[in-house]
Amino acid sequence: MGGSAGAGAGVADARGGGAPSESEEGTGGNAEDKYQHGQPVYFPEELVDNWVSFSRRGLYYCYNISLRGCLNTTATPADIILAVKCDMGPEFLCNSFNSGGVDVTIRYMSIVHLNQEQVIFARRFQTTILSLLIGNDHSEVRDAIKYFHELQVSVGVVYLLLPSVSGKIDWCGIKFSTSSVYDATEKDMGHCHSCKDADLLQTMDGPCCRCMLQNSVVYIPRDGKFYNITGFLDLNENNPLHFRDKSVVSSKRCGLSLTSESNPLLVASGLFTVQNFLYKCYGKGKEPSGRIAVKLPSELCRVVMAPVSTNILCSFSFVPSIMYRIQCLLLSAKLKIQLGPRMQQFNITALKILEALTTKECQEEFSLESIETLGDSFLKYVTGQHLFSKYKHREGKLTSMRKELVSNTTLCQLACNRNLVGYIRGEEFNIKKWIIPGLGYDIWGNTKCLFLLTNNMYILKEISIKSKRIADTVEALIGAYLSASGEQAAFHFMKTLGMDLELHNEMQDERKIITKSEEIIDVRSLETMLGYAFNDRSLLIEALTHGSYNNAGPCYERLEFLGDAVLDHILTDYFYKQYYPGCTPALLTNLRKASVNNCCYAHAAVKAGLHKHILHSSSNQMINDLENSGRSFSGPSHGWEPGIGLPEDLADLIESIAGAIYLDSKHKKEVVWRAMRRLLEPLATPKTVELYPVSELKEICERRKYPKPLYSKTRDSGVGVTRVDAKVKAAGTVYYGTGEGRNKKVAKILAAKALLQKLKVASVA
Repeated sequence: MGGSAGAGAGVADARGGGAPSESEEGTGGNAEDKYQHGQPVYFPEELVDNWVSFSRRGLYYCYNISLRGCLNTTATPADIILAVKCDMGPEFLCNSFNSGGVDVTIRYMSIVHLNQEQVIFARRFQTTILSLLIGNDHSEVRDAIKYFHELQVSVGVVYLLLPSVSGKIDWCGIKFSTSSVYDATEKDMGHCHSCKDADLLQTMDGPCCRCMLQNSVVYIPRDGKFYNITGFLDLNENNPLHFRDKSVVSSKRCGLSLTSESNPLLVASGLFTVQNFLYKCYGKGKEPSGRIAVKLPSELCRVVMAPVSTNILCSFSFVPSIMYRIQCLLLSAKLKIQLGPRMQQFNITALKILEALTTKECQEEFSLESIETLGDSFLKYVTGQHLFSKYKHREGKLTSMRKELVSNTTLCQLACNRNLVGYIRGEEFNIKKWIIPGLGYDIWGNTKCLFLLTNNMYILKEISIKSKRIADTVEALIGAYLSASGEQAAFHFMKTLGMDLELHNEMQDERKIITKSEEIIDVRSLETMLGYAFNDRSLLIEALTHGSYNNAGPCYERLEFLGDAVLDHILTDYFYKQYYPGCTPALLTNLRKASVNNCCYAHAAVKAGLHKHILHSSSNQMINDLENSGRSFSGPSHGWEPGIGLPEDLADLIESIAGAIYLDSKHKKEVVWRAMRRLLEPLATPKTVELYPVSELKEICERRKYPKPLYSKTRDSGVGVTRVDAKVKAAGTVYYGTGEGRNKKVAKILAAKALLQKLKVASVA
């Protein structure tokens, strides 16, 4: 984390916290602004077929879908049966997920035989009901039925969604409800078999019995709306029709003459709004409520579907979101298989893979951000220990090599080579663009053609995607395997991508054999401080030796490089396990930044007294400066305030000692953590974490749509002080903040903090 050890005593800054990760700083240029063009968007093969072939299969795999929880409605949703052409895999034997308080359970039922006529009826049912709910448009429903017999041969999205009664397909409801008035051959279907000509009510298309109207969907041409009939209101002298009742859609309002004003009114409600319950804010702050009831004269109505219950309509309003999630889970399961047999030994769910593939732009309750942070630290750790073991270069060269290995450009290329990009989800689910199975196009009428790639993947379209987004997904997948199955799973995933790395190779660094280490350092005091006894005390001596020290042995810079990676990963892993998933991705990042930075490490080193043990050409001067500074070094070390302005060499000590213990303990990270935790406690918590001032100022300006903060630097060489002025224009006023320090980074932090305080005092932040 620090610079070259031979450069003399620097000043602790915020590198390693608040600065971009190495994958963002790679030598491949600014990958944030680079795009990969012509990248596919995959679609699962299990949901693809043509209707001619599908209807002739005869046997179909059926899955029961049930909804429970906070549905923002008083209706109880009915179960739905999903029928597909093939087994969807072990992930769907029994799978459940929750979003916005809605619990969805998908359970495999059995293989069911359907004849072609049943497939046709079922397809017609789902296209009609989904067109009604999504489009809520008369012409859309009419066209869905009119063009139903087209699009038979072309490959498209093909599966059946069937209403369920007592765990079985409701064929009676399917057949009757699809006998629509839009189909001329079915116009005589105005009553059920039991009613015959009794108890008929007049509709726009002729008489219809109450049994058919109950739980039907009707359309009123005059106001262009659809309604779900839930009951009847009989009129008599005790219950007359009041035209002042705003819930009554009367003939006078519609400009029509009714046969009889005494006929029963239809009690109805508007159709359910199609729900995207995957949206992260779905259901928050809302109480379940019924739809507003209206009363309709039957003669104003055209029957569109009959019967179709309120509970079925409620369930189908969730279908697009459910099927989109199933589509994504199928792709996640496919990715696990695509990674090869070696990766199949590791236990990870498709839902965890999906989390790693979901960007924050999707606006769902989970995204890749937190596991990306974890994966980034593990990637840095593995590459760091690999380079340390393989090469004898100094810290500066090793750092440069690591940046190249984990750069966005490198990670993006690896993902493209392995055909991973098509799995990434980079935008919010749009119900209006969802393909209605059976129609072959979305509600806007856009035809969605599926193309088969050479690797047997169907694609919906090709897009341009930022290289950084691809790199972030790679890090998130590393984090997903790490959190689900451990470091061997994450390491093998990296190897599968094509990264030529080794983990935990024997690390033999060249060091002089020192027989009387007590004559050079106070071994007993240091081991007591760390709670760890070294097997090879020459490692401890090396960890304390600055490059300026006049001896023939190695300095600490290589151990510092190794310890930086080890400590970063240990701390990140600790915060992830301690607080995730309860904390937000931003909080997890802030905890990491506040704990993995030079200011924090330097303060911890002084608090523990490590500055008294450093082997440095100016050790005495450093000790005197610290003792005469008048600063208190008690209290927490995390954040930037406690250790700002301290010599950077002190931060290097924390990292180099961590590297020394890692080697001496044969790569036991838990041993390193026990020792280093003694120096770093108390650790940051969600209640005590200090935000990095430069990042906090930037975020406030972005959130409030202020211009980007501007920084200007001046340096007084005579006294070795750098001054940074920060300014931002907020609400018509220019605010300034000034900071002074021994280098630009320290001065910038102080300037940002001063500016933040002024904005907060002015109540514009």
